[in-house]
Amino acid sequence: MSSVYSDPIHGTHPEPIDHFDRLPDSLLLLVFNMIGDVKALGRCCVVSRRFHSLVPQVENVVVRVDCVISDDDCSPSSSVKSRADGPFSTLFRLVFGGIVKPLQALGQFLGPERPSLNKTLNTSSSSSLSVGLGGGEDGERDQGGVTHHSPTQVLRNFNELRFLRIELPGGELGIDDGVLLKWRADFGSTLDSCVILGAASVFNNVHFQVPDHGNDGFCINNGSNVGNGDDNGSIPESFYTSGGLKLRVVWTISSLIAASARHYLLQSIIAEHKTLDSLVLTDADGQGVLCMNGEQLQELRVKPLSASSASKRTLVPALNMRLWYAPHLDLPDGVVLQGATLVAIRPSEQSASKKEVSDASWLSSAFEEPYGTAAKMLVKRRTYCLEMNSF
Repeated sequence: MSSVYSDPIHGTHPEPIDHFDRLPDSLLLLVFNMIGDVKALGRCCVVSRRFHSLVPQVENVVVRVDCVISDDDCSPSSSVKSRADGPFSTLFRLVFGGIVKPLQALGQFLGPERPSLNKTLNTSSSSSLSVGLGGGEDGERDQGGVTHHSPTQVLRNFNELRFLRIELPGGELGIDDGVLLKWRADFGSTLDSCVILGAASVFNNVHFQVPDHGNDGFCINNGSNVGNGDDNGSIPESFYTSGGLKLRVVWTISSLIAASARHYLLQSIIAEHKTLDSLVLTDADGQGVLCMNGEQLQELRVKPLSASSASKRTLVPALNMRLWYAPHLDLPDGVVLQGATLVAIRPSEQSASKKEVSDASWLSSAFEEPYGTAAKMLVKRRTYCLEMNSF
C-alpha cells in the first residue's frame, strides 16, 4: 500500500515514488562504470546519500588531468600553466640539465587526511585536477583562487578500482608541426617493451603536392609503390650524412625518458590500489601511451623499481632494438609518411621465450589506424639492429 500525504489546498494525494530507489545497486554501479569520468562521478556523489555510498565501489575510472604545475607555479604571484605552455615542458631540462627540481609523483601522496569524496571529485569553477612537478605535501594546492587536486588524492576514495586510465593534457615531447612521433611502452617493475613510430613529415596526398626531396635530404620517387620494397628496404647513405639517424636516436631516447618518467610517477597509485587489473597513462595529443596489465602491476608491487640516480624516473635497462625505415610510405587512406621509422625495443636480458621484437603482431597493434598499417608495412623491410646501454 502506498503512503499518502496531506495537502491543505488540494486534499490528500499519494506520496510521489522515487523510481531510482527501485533500481538495484548493481544496475546503478553498471551505469557509474559506464560513466567512468572521475569529475562526472564526483557530481553524482552530491545527488544523494545512496549515490555517495555507491561511487567509491566503481571499478572503471578515467582521470583527465586539467593542468601541469611546476615548482615556480606554486608561488602566489604565479598562475596555472596553460596547455600552450607545454605539459611537462621542463622534462628535458630536468633530465639533462638539472635546472629544475626533480619530477615528483602524480600530485603529492603525503596528505594525512582522506578527503571526502564529494569535496575532491566535485568540480566547479574553482577546482581542477592537476599533475604536480614538485612542492607541496598535501596533494592539494590553492593557486589564484583555483584549488588543484592530484589524481592520487582523488583516487584514494575508490575502494575497488580495477581499470584506470589517466590522461595528461598533452605529450611531454615538443615536436615541430607536421612531424609524427608516437610511442607505446609496457612496464612491469621495469621496461618490458616499447614501440616508437616516427616520420619527418605527414600529409594527405589528396591535398598536398609531394616535394622532390624528402625531409631527410635525399630524393624520393613520387610513385605509389615507393617504400613498399622497391629499394629492398635499405637505408640510403644520405640518411647517415644528413642527420636522419641522429634525429631518430633523439626520438628514441626522448620517448624512453618520457615513458620511464610516467612509470615512476605511478608508484603510489599502484601501491594503494591492490585491486587494479589495468592501468593506462596517456595524453590528449595521442603522443605516448604507457600500459600495465594485472601481471605487470603485481610485479611492481612485489619488486620495487630501480630509479635513475639523475632524475625522478625509472632506470631504463640495457636494450636491444630493431629499426625499420622507409623514405616514403603510402598508407591506404591517403596518408603519406616521409622518412617513416619504426623502432621496436626490448630489454637485452629478456627471455627469448617472450615475443620477439620482430613479431609484427604486437608492433602493429601498438598504434591505431592508419599507423598500425604503417607498422605492418615497415616490418616487411630490411631490419637494422642496435643496442643501447642502461641509462
